[in-house]
Amino acid sequence: MERKDTMRKKYIGYAGTYTRESSEGIYRFVLDTEAGKLSKVEVAAEVGSPTYLSVSEDNGYLYAVAQEDEMGGVHAYQIDSETGTLNMINGQLTEGAPPCHLQVHGNKLVTGNYHKGKVKLLQVKENGGVERLSSAQHEGIGPHKRQEKPHVHFAGETPDGKHIVVCDLGTDELVTYQIENNELVRVHTLNVKPGSGPRHIAFHPNGKTAYLLTELSSEVIVLDYDSEQGSFAEKQTISAIPEDFTETNDASAIHISSDGKFLYTGNRGHNSIALFGVSEDGKELTFIEHTPTGGDWPRDFVLDPSEKFIVASNQHSGNLVLFARDAETGKLKGTGSEVDVPEVVCVRFLGK
Repeated sequence: MERKDTMRKKYIGYAGTYTRESSEGIYRFVLDTEAGKLSKVEVAAEVGSPTYLSVSEDNGYLYAVAQEDEMGGVHAYQIDSETGTLNMINGQLTEGAPPCHLQVHGNKLVTGNYHKGKVKLLQVKENGGVERLSSAQHEGIGPHKRQEKPHVHFAGETPDGKHIVVCDLGTDELVTYQIENNELVRVHTLNVKPGSGPRHIAFHPNGKTAYLLTELSSEVIVLDYDSEQGSFAEKQTISAIPEDFTETNDASAIHISSDGKFLYTGNRGHNSIALFGVSEDGKELTFIEHTPTGGDWPRDFVLDPSEKFIVASNQHSGNLVLFARDAETGKLKGTGSEVDVPEVVCVRFLGK
């Protein structure tokens, strides 16, 4: 199966979408790193609103948010190593809205449900399929009009594998869980600035520092992570949008380069990717520049496996846009290559 290899020329990517209008589900595409071009967009799997995707570490399986009529949950697919074709294994759906986020870690998969304010833990079986284990329900509100109830927006494992960390946009909380007897047990809660709306989190390669992106206030909060306690402490807060930008902006995705030198965040409204330099110890960010994403409402973006490129997914304009990335400066430059993917949300690569 594909692995990270800077000598590779082409990578298979997948795009998750909403299927409210013309989209048919999960799309597959190819990035040619030698030509600096995106191509070969085709439907990989027909499924309702697969808005978030996660690929197993061995690149053998893909997991997607799924919706069928009034049911929502997760679909599991086996990936053909030669063609990238997706073959469905099984699905786990329950009544109500689907989750908005999921991540697979070894034999466990966790999901975050925005509408239900719930975290779910699932078992990954030997054949790659999934089955439900347990869940945790959040409670609370915040001062913003969109914080009328809990809104879990991210659920994933910490780099040390000891904890599950959850961002709740509705309650302004970063919650840490341990898994005990297949149950989610809360061990720590960090309350951040009221009305900020935590959305996603990324960890520095050192595993000791994390970067929390707030959707409502469009900020990055730098955090110290205590592996033993599962706790977080705030160190710095920095804006992801210009001071003079007064229109509505919803921060979206956050990713860090594997060398830990550069952090990137997405802005819906300002329609840009913000670039930050990261100090050597990871504890301080310095803003460098904004790059327009070449479309409307960049819901996500991703570094390709070579990290020579970034692909931005613009939901409202329905396009994937390719940027070349300078590894020395972190800066992005448009390649002129883009492809149409309707209602695109999330982007993932094989080989990462």
